[in-house]
Amino acid sequence: MKILHTSDWHLGRVLYGKKRYKEFEDFLDWLLKTVIDEKVDVLLVAGDIFDTSTPSNRAQELYYRFLHQLIDSPCRHAIFIAGNHDSASFLDAPKQLLEALHIHVVGKKRDPVDDEVLVLRDRQGAPELIVAAVPYLRDSDIRDAEAGESVEDKGKKLIEGIHRHYAEVAKLAEKTRQQWGEDIPIVGMGHLFTSGGRIVDGDGVRELYVGSLAHVDASRFPSCFDYLALGHLHVAQKVHGMETARYSGSPLPMGFGEAHQKKKVYLVEFEKRKASVESLDVPVSQELERIQGNWDVISARIRTLAATASKKWLEVIYDGDEVIGNLRERLEALVEDSPMEVLRIKNNRIIEQVMKRCHDDESLGELKADEVFRRCLEAHDVPETQRPGLIQAYQEVLQSLLEEDVRVQ
Repeated sequence: MKILHTSDWHLGRVLYGKKRYKEFEDFLDWLLKTVIDEKVDVLLVAGDIFDTSTPSNRAQELYYRFLHQLIDSPCRHAIFIAGNHDSASFLDAPKQLLEALHIHVVGKKRDPVDDEVLVLRDRQGAPELIVAAVPYLRDSDIRDAEAGESVEDKGKKLIEGIHRHYAEVAKLAEKTRQQWGEDIPIVGMGHLFTSGGRIVDGDGVRELYVGSLAHVDASRFPSCFDYLALGHLHVAQKVHGMETARYSGSPLPMGFGEAHQKKKVYLVEFEKRKASVESLDVPVSQELERIQGNWDVISARIRTLAATASKKWLEVIYDGDEVIGNLRERLEALVEDSPMEVLRIKNNRIIEQVMKRCHDDESLGELKADEVFRRCLEAHDVPETQRPGLIQAYQEVLQSLLEEDVRVQ
């Protein structure tokens, strides 16, 4: 039996104003071809299918087009769980219709957890795989708020709540295996941040909980999982060094910091309960490049790329000694007759010598919400002694807004 593990599609995401629908379409076409060529039996998508809880019509079209094409492929089952960027209610809305097509969606935490434990059957109707499909667990799903709690106490409660939920789901999955046969593998799914997980600058990975303390101890995942398919981190990686526990990462680079990464999906083949894992490289549809240096370095690199008719999207970081006030105009002149585009310019020399602490080089989209609030406190001369309490209150309000499902009604 073959399983394909992917996650973090972020359909609809833009990069510094550039829409990326062609890239998403190319990826989904390649994924479908891979499912067919590799004769994949089960597709697992571990969260963040969409980039926002209110995806555009074009993003939805890509999603449903792929599901329609999947029906005629060798893939017998597909399982999608919600991530922190997704609307749980939006994903769950067509749940019953999709189940008739052997496409299973788990948008929100189930109570009881029975609906998170899926028994997948082969063409003869015999159970062949048990999947513990745990979606992104929101703060309100797993923790009761108490007045006066510190951020540290909340973090501990969150961690314990997450582990408690996984233990409950795993217990039911193991009980189900005892019922149907010891040789049936159990696969766990989740969308969370494990301690020690690798991220890169500018990848858009959003902290899941207030205070960013709730990083899950990977060593505490239930031992009954024969493979663990995780989402949330955009760098493909093993979890805690375990061969059979992986983050598949995002199939597209979410920022220029990921420009040179090999994007992957994982092909997992089971022989009874023994899993072997192979990584498959995702083809690059739109190349990105970060160019950093003084003007000579930057201009030489752009001329080299232009000579090859490169279609790359560029981020330029200037850190030369000379103050160049018309950097944008110079760069636009260099790429004027080429298919390249400069999407972002960061002029470090101007920042240091002219702007000082004004931050005029930055766009709001580049700043984390906490940093915007801290700058607001600084601008209004709020006393240092008052800031920790205000920051905690702000984080709690922000978290409730991020987790609010605007599509629920």
